[in-house]
Amino acid sequence: MEASFAGKRALVTGAGKGIGRATALALARCGAKVIAVTRTQADLNSLVEECASITPVCVDLTDWGATELALQGVGPVDLLVNNAACANLQPFLEVTPDKFDQAFSVNVKAVVQVSQLVARGMKARGSGGSIVNVSSQASQCALRDHAVYCATKAALDMLSKVMALELGPHQIRVNTVNPTVVMTDMGRLGWSDPEKAKSMKSRIPLGRFAGQLQQSSSGRTSLCLCSAPVYMEIYPNVRGSVTPQTGHESMCSTSSQREISLHDPSRGLGT
Repeated sequence: MEASFAGKRALVTGAGKGIGRATALALARCGAKVIAVTRTQADLNSLVEECASITPVCVDLTDWGATELALQGVGPVDLLVNNAACANLQPFLEVTPDKFDQAFSVNVKAVVQVSQLVARGMKARGSGGSIVNVSSQASQCALRDHAVYCATKAALDMLSKVMALELGPHQIRVNTVNPTVVMTDMGRLGWSDPEKAKSMKSRIPLGRFAGQLQQSSSGRTSLCLCSAPVYMEIYPNVRGSVTPQTGHESMCSTSSQREISLHDPSRGLGT
């Protein structure tokens, strides 16, 4: 049984393709009024053809000024899913300044700006709300050729902790989802090579990557629910397994769901 988001307004970034598109459609199907943000107009056009109730916003989130102009007129937002991301895969010794800057601009800086715009509105209205930041298992694993991508997702995890700490007193929940490889266009970019994928799949008990977008989008829609009594930042692993300990192609630490209770912000993050 799907959750009901009737009467809620949701904004999803990176909504043109893959996980973001599936999340936008899932929220709309659950009754939310969805604002879909992406930089590619053709993707927005096809999304609206699929679901006419979705409001499209075309903007490049790396442009701070253009993003502020594009989003200032969308109206109140109850649910925000920061999904937009880029993955520039380069060996560490070949990382270039332009790819480094692009990755941090999309994967971290844009999350800061969009979340600020939305959270300020939530605070001013006194309505509270929910923010879901789409991170990755790459924040917890050292993956070959993923130096910058891993760094951006680790930064996003810590950003989310601080967001949860500071926004919780305003009844704004902040959650982070850390999926494994999902075979979207971006997922195929890094893991379509059977030999490379074999090593990673061998560390997943199910022995496969997430192939159905619904498997990943359902976690995001669940975390958008605003009825939880505690405001927290959590890391649910969307992979059907625990994070592997070690490996040739990846080195990961065991992870579990972690919560930060904000009923008493003076206590800090705790342990």
